[in-house]
Amino acid sequence: MVNVILQLYPQIAATREERIEQRPIGRDAQRYQELIRDFPKIITAADELGLWGVSSIEHHFHSEGYEVGPNPGLLNAHWAALTKRIRIGQLGYTMSAQNPFRVAEDIAILDHLAAGRSFCGFARGYQSRWTNILGQHLGTRATLSPSGTPDQMAQLDEAGRAARISDDQINREIFEENVELVQQAWKQDSVEWKGRWQVPFPYEEGVDWSMTATRELGAEGEMDENGRIRRVSVVPKPLTQPHPPVFVSSNASKATVEYCGPRGFIPTYFSKIERAAEFGGAYVDAAAAAGRTYALGQNQALVRWGQIAATADEARRMVAEYDGDIFRDLYAGTTPMTFDPADPVGSVLNSGLWVVGTPEQVRDEYVRLWEQLPAEYVVLIYHYAQQPAESVIRQLELFMQHVKPALDELTDYGQA
Repeated sequence: MVNVILQLYPQIAATREERIEQRPIGRDAQRYQELIRDFPKIITAADELGLWGVSSIEHHFHSEGYEVGPNPGLLNAHWAALTKRIRIGQLGYTMSAQNPFRVAEDIAILDHLAAGRSFCGFARGYQSRWTNILGQHLGTRATLSPSGTPDQMAQLDEAGRAARISDDQINREIFEENVELVQQAWKQDSVEWKGRWQVPFPYEEGVDWSMTATRELGAEGEMDENGRIRRVSVVPKPLTQPHPPVFVSSNASKATVEYCGPRGFIPTYFSKIERAAEFGGAYVDAAAAAGRTYALGQNQALVRWGQIAATADEARRMVAEYDGDIFRDLYAGTTPMTFDPADPVGSVLNSGLWVVGTPEQVRDEYVRLWEQLPAEYVVLIYHYAQQPAESVIRQLELFMQHVKPALDELTDYGQA
C-alpha cells in the first residue's frame, strides 16, 4: 500500500496586490491568526480520511507571507493533541543550520506527545536568506539559492563556480555531522564528539560540574573522577525505538540517495519523475550494500503538488488561484524552475511537479509515475491558507477515493 502524507506550506492568504500594499504581510498577526485557527479542520480531516501522516516545513524570514513556517515542531505538538491515528512530523528540519541536540530533544518529546505516532524529516537548506544567517555559527551556506541552473552556473567565472561547489560541500558536511549527532543522541545513553561541535566544550578541559551526584546517577562515563563532564546524556529518548522514521528531502541527487540507503532513511524526491526513477535503483543498491533489502520504490517518497476538479479547466483555474503567485515569486526565484508571464499556468505544469486534472486524469498520471518508481510514500503539498481549508480537504477526499487505490496495487511489497 502507498502511504499518503499531507505536507502543508503555511501561506498567508492574499492577492499579490495585497502583498505589495500591506508589506511585509508575513508579519500580519491577524492574517496569521486566521491561518492557525483553521489548521485543525484540515488535520482532523486527514486523520479521519486515513492518511499515513501530516507534516509542515521549516522556513524563516518569509516577509512576503509565502512560507511562514519557522517552527514546525510547535505545530506538530498541537496536531498530535488533535489526532488519534495519523502520524505527525515535519519535512523537515534544516540540519545544516540547526543545533542537533535541540532537534533530538524536540523530536523525542514530539514522539512521546504523539504516543509514537511521529516521523521526522531532515533537509540541507537551499534558501540563502535564512540558511546562511541561522547557520552562520557553523559556517553554513545554502546549497541552491539563488537558483543554480546550468545557465547561471555557466555565467559564473571559475572562482564563482568553485565557490558554489565549495559551499555545497561544506553544507553537506555540516548536515551529515548534525544528523549523526541526532542519531547518537537518540540511540546512546551518552555522547562524546569532536568536530564542528565539541562535547564536552571545551573538549580537552571538560566542563567543571559541581553536582557530584552525576558521577553515580548520570550516564556511565558522563563525569570523570575530577568532577568534569566528559559526555552528555540527551533526554528523553524517543518512545519509538530506535527512533521515528527519518525522511530526507532531496532534489534526487545520487549523493543523497547513497547517503540515505545504508541508514534506512527515506529519500523524499522533490524532482521530476525521470530523475527520481533514475536514482531509485541507486538507493536500493546503496541500501543492499549495507545489508538493507528494499524493493524498487520501497522506503522512498515522491513529492507532488496538484489540483483535482470536475473538469481540467477548473483544475487549471485552481492552479492559477492557489499556486501561481508562490510559483512565480518564490519557486522560480530560488530554484531552477522557470516562469513565463505569457503562460503562468503552463509554467507551473511544465515544472513536472504538478499533477492536475479530473479525478480520472490525475489517477492515470499518478499510475504513469508509479510505473516508473512505485514509491512507498506520496507527499501531497498544498499552499494553505492561500488554498482554503475546505478546498484542501476536498483534494484529500478525491485523492483517497480515486488515486490511492490504483497506487496501492503498484506498491505490493508491504506496509512500512
